[in-house]
Amino acid sequence: MGRMAEVVGRARAAFSSGRSRPLEFRLQQLRNLQRMVQEKEQEILAAIGADLHKCGHNAYSHEIMGVLGELALAMEKLPSWAAPRPVKKNLLTLRDEAYINPEPLGVVLVIGAWNYPFVLVMQPLIGAIAAGNAVVVKPSEVSEHTSQMIANILPQYLDPELYPVVTGGVPETTELLEQRFDHILYTGNSAVGKIVMAAAAKHLTPVTLELGGKSPCYIDTDCDLAVACRRIAWGKYMNCGQTCIAPDYVLCHPSIQSQVVENIKATLQEFYGEDVKKCPDYERIINKRHFKRIMNLLEGQKIAHGGETDEASCFIAPTILTDVSAESKVMEEEIFGPVLPIVSVKNVDEAIEFINRREKPLALYVFSNNKKLIKRVISETSSGGVTGNDVIMHFFLASLPFGGVGNSGMGAYHGKHSFDTFSHHRSCLIKDLKMEGTNMVRYPPSSQKKLDWAKFFILKRLNVGRVGLITLALALLGVVAAVVIKNHQSVLKRKALLVALAVQRWGWLSVC
Repeated sequence: MGRMAEVVGRARAAFSSGRSRPLEFRLQQLRNLQRMVQEKEQEILAAIGADLHKCGHNAYSHEIMGVLGELALAMEKLPSWAAPRPVKKNLLTLRDEAYINPEPLGVVLVIGAWNYPFVLVMQPLIGAIAAGNAVVVKPSEVSEHTSQMIANILPQYLDPELYPVVTGGVPETTELLEQRFDHILYTGNSAVGKIVMAAAAKHLTPVTLELGGKSPCYIDTDCDLAVACRRIAWGKYMNCGQTCIAPDYVLCHPSIQSQVVENIKATLQEFYGEDVKKCPDYERIINKRHFKRIMNLLEGQKIAHGGETDEASCFIAPTILTDVSAESKVMEEEIFGPVLPIVSVKNVDEAIEFINRREKPLALYVFSNNKKLIKRVISETSSGGVTGNDVIMHFFLASLPFGGVGNSGMGAYHGKHSFDTFSHHRSCLIKDLKMEGTNMVRYPPSSQKKLDWAKFFILKRLNVGRVGLITLALALLGVVAAVVIKNHQSVLKRKALLVALAVQRWGWLSVC
């Protein structure tokens, strides 16, 4: 048995013991996780800083704050999330108990990403713990300092058998994906997403894929360009452009292209000063492989601003490209770096057509003073999420599900959506063994009369008034009289007729 099989086997044995299921245990593990983040804050910040050249303030706001917020929400709401939820009943089940019971899926795998190496592991982990699962945690090996830090500190606070951490690169991940899981959540690129999904299919394992894509940003001519460009620049260049929902490219009319460039340049001066390389708020590309990949995308492009690079420190300055062709290399793949191409479109119709010709993006952004135009873009395109007149901010609202569609992923998480993703929503119906007569309508032998009653009970939608329960009881007695008793005596017929007349007179039946 290989190492990964042992890890997963121990996690499954721990889950089978039932200790991850009690609500108090889940809450205690979440409290432990909260204590870990608070007590190990400096270690976490140092690891993120070592991987991405990120200063402490940015590391805290980009990663730790989101984890603490998710924890606070989960601990507050978990009792209500995990409670059985009653559902509406029809006439056939009025006397029964019907509810949805959330239950844990089992042993789940969370594979994190390197660009936000802490929060993109911890947020899904929180949801999986809250739902009562065992969780195998696999941080990205690309962000090696954060990966090792998670492996070191997590077992100090959480049950190490239920929530093991696995480190390593492609060989370890490949071996891990050969194991059987009950759910896999992967954050990363589409190419690896296909590998994860193919591996999961062998065991019929459901997946949540948080991928990426080229998230478009349309700027309408009717727009406050100074505000729009400040918000776009913030979202594009934070984390050195290595954000899955960063605006990937701008679509705008040629008449405002130069104004967009000038406004972004002014914002960059405001954000990072004269020498961006010395600014503590500006990060670096994660490694030389990604540095070279981004440099390759710049070949042959018209640089309107920026373009300065330093391979030794993986530095690429905030860069703007103008007059970019839709067929150029920089428009073929997600940039995932501090390079913003501007593509000219004549109007919103052309922008919508441009977006719809491409794979569905993870996010879509529209800037306009015209809310109707924003709503039109939303209604005529498809993307994982949308923010109008800003960028990225939909990510921070836990009540909104975060996820992709099509090539940008499947499934979603955040807040209760995380709990739901890692839960099986079990349908439960509990009947008693009384009033068997009402069931005769579904038993053989069949007849037109039984079919008529079945149509009445199943196909009619009813509005029941204050006297509804009384008249409903009379109707049920009518069913017993009409269907169960085979002796068609005139007295019984009259009783059934009286019941029908009473029902009609009291007006409790309303067909929707």
